[in-house]
Amino acid sequence: MPTRDQAWDTLTRYTKSESLLRHALAVEASVRFYARLYGEDEEFWGCVALLHDFDYEIHPTLDQHPQDGAPILREEGYPEELIEAALSHAEHLNMPRDTQLKKVLFACDELSGFVHACGLVRPTGLEGLEPKSVKKKLKQPSFAAGVHRDEVYEGAELLGLELDEHIANVIAAMQPIAGELGLRTAADAA
Repeated sequence: MPTRDQAWDTLTRYTKSESLLRHALAVEASVRFYARLYGEDEEFWGCVALLHDFDYEIHPTLDQHPQDGAPILREEGYPEELIEAALSHAEHLNMPRDTQLKKVLFACDELSGFVHACGLVRPTGLEGLEPKSVKKKLKQPSFAAGVHRDEVYEGAELLGLELDEHIANVIAAMQPIAGELGLRTAADAA
């Protein structure tokens, strides 16, 4: 089984963009939250989350990402379960999300990015951020326009959760690493 250190090493060899690295960390935190909640392998789930977009910088188009990254992960010795889970986050591949891990990765990917964007525009980052505020921003198409709103809603549904609960979980998951994500904290605002 891969370790977080291995996954981080792979990620940082192929990804130099600070925003993509922060996205990987945000998704990792969210996916690990759900691994703990469901009593699953937090280390393995975290590795999948870290690596889900590892090739985005070198394969930025839908005809390449993430499918062209899979052979790289195989060459590096990652298990097929990890590779398949990472691939499953991409809507255009139409892969079945037939495991809890695949459902969670899909559910956390777009929402983690959106919650991060919400935190960037607040003086206290994620502290005090409420699901209702996130939902209000979701209704503004110009805010974080790259986030696929339909995938945010579909993700919560896939997990069998109300959107408010899923948003609250993702906020709670990301708060402990707010500094690593470049977000202000209440201590910074004081």
